[in-house]
Amino acid sequence: MRLFEETVERKTLFQGRIVTLREDTARLENGKTAGREVVEHPGGVCVLPLEADGTVYTVRQFRYPFGRVVEELPAGKLDGPEDHEKAARRELSEEIGAQAGELIYLGELLMSPGFCTEVLHMYLARDLRHGAQHPDEDEFLEVLQSPFATLVDRVMAGQLTDAKTVAVTLKAKEYLSREAGGMK
Repeated sequence: MRLFEETVERKTLFQGRIVTLREDTARLENGKTAGREVVEHPGGVCVLPLEADGTVYTVRQFRYPFGRVVEELPAGKLDGPEDHEKAARRELSEEIGAQAGELIYLGELLMSPGFCTEVLHMYLARDLRHGAQHPDEDEFLEVLQSPFATLVDRVMAGQLTDAKTVAVTLKAKEYLSREAGGMK
């Protein structure tokens, strides 16, 4: 098996400010064709800000698609072809007013590869210096602090359900464990 699909036709159905919706026709390995709906997304970043004493920062904000407030780590979309490290530093500054002396890349996450091109870049931020928070004009959020162990416990208990927050929290936990000489 080659596990390959070839694009035969591509049709843009919607072009928005953030996403584009396409309807493609793909030729499969067996020669047949199948429809593929694709949401093009510029990608994003998510940052776990960690103080030396183990304090972490999350934000609470209203998420319109779900009609409720969601608690999550600082995050945001890439602005066009923006470098993801630059975006991580920007989002950290905008959402919690912090600059990171150390920004550790934890890898990428394909958010929903069955239909969406969004790639999320995950970071751990340390050696934080604090200044003024300056969210986007249409962004209203509340900054919270908690011990990192509490954040992990809340993720494991299902109290935090934002996918990027769950993934970055657990990646950071494993990174810190390995850094401290834990099991690999």
